[in-house]
Amino acid sequence: MEYALFSAAELLGEDGPLARQIEGFTPRRPQQEMAEVVAKALEGKQTLVTEAGTGTGKTYAYLVPALLSGIKVIISTGTKHLQDQLYHRDLPLVKNALGISSRVALLKGRSNYLCLHRLHLFTQEGEASHGRLAGDLVKAQLWARQTSTGDISELGGVADDSPVWPRITSTADNCFGQGCPSFSKCHLMAARRQAQEADILVINHHLLLSDMALQEEGHGDLLPPAKAYILDEAHQLPETASRFFGRRVSGRQLLELARDSRAEQRNDAPDMLAIRDACQWLEKTVADFRLALGLGERRLAWRKVADMPPVALALEQLSRALADLEVELEPAAVRGKGLEHCFKRCGSLREQLAMFAEEASEDFVYWFEAYSRSFILSASPLEISENFQAYMECRPGAWIFTSATMAVGEHFDHFNHQLGLEMPASYRWESPFDFQRQALLYQPVGLPEPHDSGYTQAVIEESLPVLKASRGRAFLLFTSHRALKEAYSLLKDRIAFPLLVQGSAPRSELLRRFRALGNGVLLGTSSFWEGVDVRGEALSCVIIDKLPFASPGEPLLQARIEAIRRQGGNPFMDYQLPNAVIQLKQGVGRLIRDVHDRGVLMLCDPRLRSKSYGRLFLKSLPSIAQSQDIKEVEAFFQTG
Repeated sequence: MEYALFSAAELLGEDGPLARQIEGFTPRRPQQEMAEVVAKALEGKQTLVTEAGTGTGKTYAYLVPALLSGIKVIISTGTKHLQDQLYHRDLPLVKNALGISSRVALLKGRSNYLCLHRLHLFTQEGEASHGRLAGDLVKAQLWARQTSTGDISELGGVADDSPVWPRITSTADNCFGQGCPSFSKCHLMAARRQAQEADILVINHHLLLSDMALQEEGHGDLLPPAKAYILDEAHQLPETASRFFGRRVSGRQLLELARDSRAEQRNDAPDMLAIRDACQWLEKTVADFRLALGLGERRLAWRKVADMPPVALALEQLSRALADLEVELEPAAVRGKGLEHCFKRCGSLREQLAMFAEEASEDFVYWFEAYSRSFILSASPLEISENFQAYMECRPGAWIFTSATMAVGEHFDHFNHQLGLEMPASYRWESPFDFQRQALLYQPVGLPEPHDSGYTQAVIEESLPVLKASRGRAFLLFTSHRALKEAYSLLKDRIAFPLLVQGSAPRSELLRRFRALGNGVLLGTSSFWEGVDVRGEALSCVIIDKLPFASPGEPLLQARIEAIRRQGGNPFMDYQLPNAVIQLKQGVGRLIRDVHDRGVLMLCDPRLRSKSYGRLFLKSLPSIAQSQDIKEVEAFFQTG
């Protein structure tokens, strides 16, 4: 049947092909309405902002009109996991149901593809024959002979944090481009060629923003031109963009430069031993600089440490070590493409590092992150709306932003302001789930204020009868790692249910165990507030310790607060409160994921009742029955 004659809403209806051919598909009026709005935006090249509550089915609501449009559409998602899900599961289902032969392609950033040249270089290093690296390298070598895509997500036998990955993938710094001896077989270039030819291209926000950053610097494009751009999980864009439009220098970048320079010297300039010595000196100064930043993991504004004598001296020595290596690489650059590339990288990193000796621009916030063995120095812009608007102007067409959590109350003003969107068409659809029947919001009384030293202990005490009533089957979501650790120590000997803790295993493994156990209690922080989908009885309770206001010590937040004050605004109402509302909506969204789910949402923060802004949080949540009586919680689970 020729479905081009039907509207998107009809195709998503009870008699449509998706209802007939996709198992478990349920027609929903909000989904059909959203599909019609998206189709209109695609046809009219409009800018559209939509919020579709959990269960609306927004993915199909934009895929159907996108496939029917006949134009090239780029779809960007929030994470690589969602990107894979869209490409490998959702798109094929909808394509087959509609009988459409549109060409679809998947494109990720370069670090997601095997680099054959770097794999070859790594196998020649002595380090590759030792310990964990050796086993992972053998797996990678066997896979490299079989893969047609080079997408590292295919290689499931190697952990995400394996040290082998940065050794066999490339970065913008160390990629040789057309000068690479393996260029004709490059997996990244093959993926980019497929992206050029595709009708529907699936990417993620990091790649979209990388393309924006390259255009801003005048370095060309990563992405092909398109007629329409659909940005799912769009609520993540403003924060992610603020990091992308800045500059950064990391210990990893510097150590990779030293390692690559040494390898290229060994291959193409074995007589130039001074390069090896300069690399060794650079590695030492990187280690010394990390030590100067202090013990433990920390994240602070750069100005808090920049004038400390040990840090200033270590930065000077690090700059000098880069300059020394640049001097040694310059005459060697003619010996080979690899050495030439290392010489250019060295100069670029030295220029970026110089920004932190000056810290001149008031439009940027300078900050650093220190890890156990490495560090990142970052300079991020306070505003990204101009950058984003310039990019949209360079890529004219339909721009569609969608998420389950973008509105604050009933308005999109906060999101629109952050991206510089002026009067876009905007629509909201509530979740079609029956929250009045399926869920209960429990707010315990008598808790101290969140800043009280005994707050987390009080939260756990109030949570114990709820966990008993729910028979485990719960997420406890915290706004800080400190609170999570304290909660674990308080809970571990007091509940009979299996306890899972963020950080003890990869997120995917913890979720697998949680689903399999059926009565687990999982403690998590930020990474479990969104992008987690546990359906059925295994997750029947979500407990949130505090309203998720960002830490006032966070460098980017501090700088934004100061900038808003300089402009005469109200930082709390204009920025902190809207962001917290959106984050809470994400956490709450973990509970009810299906029409058959039932569960209790426990919001512990007394500010929901004691502060006037508490009403805005509650107004932004689905309409849900509320209680302050633990007996009603117990009755809810007994009748389930």
